[in-house]
Amino acid sequence: MNLFSSFARTVAERSTRSWVYARHLPSSFSGAPIFVTPSAGLSYLFRRMTEIDPTLLRNVTELIRPGDVVWDIGANVGLFAFAAAARAGHNGRVIALEPDTWLVQILRKSASLQPETSAPVTIVPAAVASDLSLRQFTIASRSRASNALSGYGRTQMGGVDEIQTIVALSLDWLAEKLPPPNVVKCDVEGAEIEVFSGQSKILSDIRPVIICEVGREASERMTDILVKEHYRLYDGKKPLSPNAEISLASWNTIGIPEELLQRYIVDTQI
Repeated sequence: MNLFSSFARTVAERSTRSWVYARHLPSSFSGAPIFVTPSAGLSYLFRRMTEIDPTLLRNVTELIRPGDVVWDIGANVGLFAFAAAARAGHNGRVIALEPDTWLVQILRKSASLQPETSAPVTIVPAAVASDLSLRQFTIASRSRASNALSGYGRTQMGGVDEIQTIVALSLDWLAEKLPPPNVVKCDVEGAEIEVFSGQSKILSDIRPVIICEVGREASERMTDILVKEHYRLYDGKKPLSPNAEISLASWNTIGIPEELLQRYIVDTQI
């Protein structure tokens, strides 16, 4: 990116940071309404909804079934959560966890407008971490998609606008309070090891399918966590098939419990 492009992007990010407006999910997700903001990514300003995150939307199509319970950890504006709600249908349920108080308001506005054909979406204003605690949460100067628990985060943050004190919950604690998930999506900007490490109830007993953004620095440890619990790993950037299996967790990792492979992977050799 040249200096002018970088400057123009910075101006666009700053001038549109407070904008909130309604758009609609693609027709394959019932065209459900969703409030968005360029503060969660400039792509919401310039791109069609089918082009915002086509990989994530394909993951929804491939992995969410009618009646599923879905947990979305790090929901942002809810692109995954509300697409999953459309796929899960009225007999399903979606839990969207998001610690950024401003994004929580946007999520709640979207949740109130979902069609009856979609699963109800419950918004939980909290982060997910290793235990029940109060934590510091950094609001990125650039896209709020780069917000992170203090001590984590990546270079895309562009600095810190604000630090909030938020509640953090663990997966196993949530499993005692909420319907057990069929699918867990996790996008926590570098904190993925903390989220999943030691969560035996979720990984050993409930055993959901996991969609997780895994940074390079966490790749080996996340692989160990999931493989030891008899998960098989797949590259979420590729259509789900035996050819997409990977030996090391990547940026878009899908983890499927071995006993569920026949449900999601069509291959007579499995």
